[in-house]
Amino acid sequence: MAEIHPSAIVYPGTVLGDGVKVLEGAVVGKQPSLSPRSTAKREPLPPTVIGDGTIVSTGAIVFAGSTIGARVILGDQSCVRERVTVGDDVVIGRGSLVENDTTIGSMTKIQAEAYITAYSTLEENVFIAPCVVTTNDNFMGRTERRHELIKGPTIRRGARVGGGAILCPAIEIGEEAFVGAGAVVTKNVPPRKVVVGNPARVLRDVPADELLDA
Repeated sequence: MAEIHPSAIVYPGTVLGDGVKVLEGAVVGKQPSLSPRSTAKREPLPPTVIGDGTIVSTGAIVFAGSTIGARVILGDQSCVRERVTVGDDVVIGRGSLVENDTTIGSMTKIQAEAYITAYSTLEENVFIAPCVVTTNDNFMGRTERRHELIKGPTIRRGARVGGGAILCPAIEIGEEAFVGAGAVVTKNVPPRKVVVGNPARVLRDVPADELLDA
């Protein structure tokens, strides 16, 4: 049985797993309202699916067409847009926004006020610190060419991104790489390297005792 607060809105057709909690003022299954110039897809969306034991916290919004795994925490006032897939045991922190057509792997943590742009991929065990900003459009809305090139970053298994870092469009953060706080990442980051600065540059290797398999 799911637990739905009287002030929450759950749209018809939404699938709620066993033990799901939808707290005060949360909205689940919302249809998007798109600008005429939006690049997002416009086909009909399937119902939202929320896995067992997930908590949709106060004021959080999950759009139609998204699938949320089991035991996920969607923090207060967080937002997950349409066609997003979230794996099991993920945390999406307070006020964070995950835009459309993004995939988030299991055990990933996205902390408060992070912005995950559309068409991004985050693999398993990724760590995103507060106020990280990802981007997907090098043309910032100009030219028709941008439509075929829009792509968010790909953040590989176990990579960590420090507070306030900015990731430019289509870059790849390698497996278990470490992006320092405030870095501006303009190029791909090799696996298991620490990068810092603006533009980000390789500083050293990630210590062996910090690797997931250590």
